[in-house]
Amino acid sequence: MKKVLLILIHALVGWGLCGAVIGVGRSLWSMETTLVVHVVAAPMIFAVLSGLYFTKFRYTKPLLTAVIFTAVVMAMDAGLVAPFFEKSYAMFSSILGTWLPFILIFLATWMTGKLISRSA
Repeated sequence: MKKVLLILIHALVGWGLCGAVIGVGRSLWSMETTLVVHVVAAPMIFAVLSGLYFTKFRYTKPLLTAVIFTAVVMAMDAGLVAPFFEKSYAMFSSILGTWLPFILIFLATWMTGKLISRSA
């Protein structure tokens, strides 16, 4: 149970930091600029978090970790952000705003895990 909780905490911290980027960005820039900053920040956030996870814990293999991290982000966006904050699922029609960050989160987590696993 502790292992599952640690993986979920890492994923939720990443999701929260990505949400903070969007929240702060909306108050500073246009939505398009905010989404561009988010698409750059999201993989960086998850590369750092997965680096911490794989350096200290490494309970799961890189591919499974990438699936879990990405699935948690997708679930939180679909179950909380869209219905309660955005009051719409329109965000899922945006490649820049939703799908590209999901893909980059997956790739950043997977590649970070692969790199750290090779060097260990």
